[in-house]
Amino acid sequence: MTTPPAESEWSRQYIDGEWVSASSGETLAVTDPSTCETLFEVPAATEADVDAAYEAAARAQAEWADAAPGRRQEAVLEAMDNLEERFDETVQLLLSEGGSSMAKANIETENTVAQMAEAATFPSRMKGEHAGSNIPGKENVVERRPEGIVSVITPWNFPLVLKLSSETPDTGGLLIAELFEDVGLPDADVVAFTGSTPVGREVASMAARNLAAPAMELGGNNAHIVTADANVEDAAEAGAFGSFIHSGQICISINRHLVHEDVYDQYVEILAGYAEGIPTESVHDPENVVGPIINESQRDQILDYIQDTVDAGAALVTGNEVHELDGVEDSLVLEPTVLAAVTNDMPTACNEHFGPVAPVIKASDIDEAVEIANTTDYGLSGSVYAGDTGRGREIAKRVETGMIHVNDQPINVEPHMPFGGVGASGIGAFNAEEVIHEFTRPKWVSVQHEQRDYGF
Repeated sequence: MTTPPAESEWSRQYIDGEWVSASSGETLAVTDPSTCETLFEVPAATEADVDAAYEAAARAQAEWADAAPGRRQEAVLEAMDNLEERFDETVQLLLSEGGSSMAKANIETENTVAQMAEAATFPSRMKGEHAGSNIPGKENVVERRPEGIVSVITPWNFPLVLKLSSETPDTGGLLIAELFEDVGLPDADVVAFTGSTPVGREVASMAARNLAAPAMELGGNNAHIVTADANVEDAAEAGAFGSFIHSGQICISINRHLVHEDVYDQYVEILAGYAEGIPTESVHDPENVVGPIINESQRDQILDYIQDTVDAGAALVTGNEVHELDGVEDSLVLEPTVLAAVTNDMPTACNEHFGPVAPVIKASDIDEAVEIANTTDYGLSGSVYAGDTGRGREIAKRVETGMIHVNDQPINVEPHMPFGGVGASGIGAFNAEEVIHEFTRPKWVSVQHEQRDYGF
């Protein structure tokens, strides 16, 4: 594979098939959130650079849209092979740049390979429809055509493809360019956004003003409901994973634990035990599970949410401490935190706290738990832990969310299953057939095989 020139690795951007400098000549520092040290500098793109990239993509679009399905499939599979060859390197980049644990980085890279394998099937799944007509001698065909240029605005945390952000410009941009650079794409109107709901509203508004279709995957306030007849040990283990993996910095993490009063105290005790036993360190420690928050402002926001929740009457069971790291002056690692006696209006419960925090709310019965789960503007993911899976499924049907998982936790992504939310959690869905429909549009073509009588 070709790479950026050795003397300026990662210091150029990939536009129209070439590695070029940013027009501003300025750079951004990329910092390792575990060590707080600068890893490297990347180009600071300007509006002119974005315009140049868009224009290059527009020139290439017609050729690529008409490429045979096998050719388009081949390009994705070649890029997937490149990622597999660079698997270990990618994992290390996710650790150092994004603060991922080894477990999360491996899962993320494996999922990305699987997602690319699924995407490679899309060209052969672009099927249209054939229908009769009310007009004699007419044939109706509906084709699916590409929407055109897709502008992608995605987060730093997950998944690997794509996640362009100033926090992770390499694993979210420059590395992706390298993976696709040698697969034979042409040198190179939907706006796809993944991020917070407030920013998403602005992006969607701007997209609509330009008559572009917005595809939004936004915030979540995901509930983990535990019934009285659930296996409490299993439910708490799932709850710990759902709250603490990647330090809670995943949009489908558990934000609220809604537990039946009959098992509430037991659940809190077991969950706290998991929180205290989870390895919490720099991600460069191979045993680490909970690593750093992505930056200082996010860390401080989480600490404020915890303190405001305690001030509002919640009980701090464990955590709420910055975990000091050797040689790091201002650590970004937070101890996994469990809060009891939480109500739905407290800051860690009503906000997407995006940290290793587990607020546990007591519910008198399942009706109350479902009501609490649905008392939010969000509806991304969720989970139900019940002794009987059939009952768990009935409860899951009542929770207003785009995705929900019975006897599991909410962090589930499979490339062949739809991924998306309702309410303030987004517009549209990704993966499976849904993403094909997001990024293509129907085109009605009619063919008049016999002379039509117009009555003139």
